[in-house]
Amino acid sequence: MHSAPDIHPEPPLVIDLDGTLLCSDLLLETGLAFVRAHPARLPRVLLWLTHDKTRLKQALAQATHLDVSRLPFDLEVIELIEAERRKGRHIVLSTTSHRTLAERVADHLQLFDEIIASDADRNLSAEHKKEVLVQRFGEGGFDYAGNTHEDLPVWRAARLSYVVNPEHRLERLARQLDNVAAVMRSNRPALGDWAKALRLHQWAKNLLIFVPLLAAHRLTEIALVGQGLLAFLLFGLCASSVYLLNDLLDLGDDRHHATKRHRPFAAGRLSIRSGLIAIPALLLTAFAGALWFLPWAFAAVLAAYYALTLAYSLALKRRMVIDIIALASLYTLRIIAGSAALAIPLSFWVLAFSMFMFLSLAIVKRYAELRQAREKGHAEKARGRGYYPSDLEMLASLGGSSGYVAVMVLALYINDLSTTALYRHPEVIWLACPLLLLWITRVWMLTHRGQMHDDPVVFAIRDRTSLVIGALFGLIFWIAT
Repeated sequence: MHSAPDIHPEPPLVIDLDGTLLCSDLLLETGLAFVRAHPARLPRVLLWLTHDKTRLKQALAQATHLDVSRLPFDLEVIELIEAERRKGRHIVLSTTSHRTLAERVADHLQLFDEIIASDADRNLSAEHKKEVLVQRFGEGGFDYAGNTHEDLPVWRAARLSYVVNPEHRLERLARQLDNVAAVMRSNRPALGDWAKALRLHQWAKNLLIFVPLLAAHRLTEIALVGQGLLAFLLFGLCASSVYLLNDLLDLGDDRHHATKRHRPFAAGRLSIRSGLIAIPALLLTAFAGALWFLPWAFAAVLAAYYALTLAYSLALKRRMVIDIIALASLYTLRIIAGSAALAIPLSFWVLAFSMFMFLSLAIVKRYAELRQAREKGHAEKARGRGYYPSDLEMLASLGGSSGYVAVMVLALYINDLSTTALYRHPEVIWLACPLLLLWITRVWMLTHRGQMHDDPVVFAIRDRTSLVIGALFGLIFWIAT
């Protein structure tokens, strides 16, 4: 009697999950999802961590629900798996992540014949993973695809190694094992990804720091300009820290968004771990510079900005109306930061004008998002927001009205006694009112037509018509002086 032929001539192909098949880390993904959903329960995560990592993985996996269909998978690794499956190979998913998550990923991809993962009894990392795989398939009885230094023991025990997106030093160590079948470089971060994640283009909004200098007619004082530039830089570092945090907390929502899913963290081009390192580094640099070189009041405003932005990211952005008031306040805080950094008091008129103007622009931003949702036929509440697409008409009414109130504040400012002390010809400023009406109306018309695709302040800095109107606006105030 003849024995059945071996239907698996090649040894099993074992695929690591975090950082290899997946351009992310499920432990960090679930941790961030938990913090966003339950920010007040952050101490519980720390408590789980004090017990052991196995307990932490299990607790986070059970307490959160990730949409695995939206996770950023490495397409080159998937192509490798599909090619080997066509040859009839046994494909194994082996991961340090909890089995619950591994099973959901496997169910979604339908590429694996077997799952070996961490559970309540064991944390399948480094040497533990090697021991389990050797016990299951034998020394040299499997091929293995991984991506970190923790995979070195497994590569040593494997027949062939696939090294995925390694750092330079790791690739050198892996090649010393003399069993590297391929080095796959399908997901390498670039400087452009960091520029996008830090939102360097959004730093243009920090030019509002110079408003107190302009309003006080002291732009020719070089020392104050230097202080303003330093405040601009430090505020930018703080803001970038917040942008990174916001992106990490919003991973789930961003991956369901038409354009935000291409952001570096949502798309997996930048690792969550690198973001978690950059956030405190940027923040500490900003506050250290503020306390060392600028008045303490600037650091206080910076702290208020950070606290409000954190509250916005964790909760306020999902609260109807509160979210747009918070956004408007964040714009105004930049002007207050300039006042604090330069020790120039702000007038009532500047604060009143900025609050109404920025409320209008905050509503523009929210209106543009909802309009896009309605165009796609979404009738339900926008994901991660407190609005329905049917709220568009009301938002347009509120936003346009707020912008026109800002024009009225400007008109009242012209007749104020303090204005006559600053300008020789204050009546000339009346010409600025129709210009501002033109700009506000144009912005809202473009938004209504679906042509507003950026932050309105950033749009104004890039838009040629807005720049011409701004130049004329400045010319009018110069003539009035």
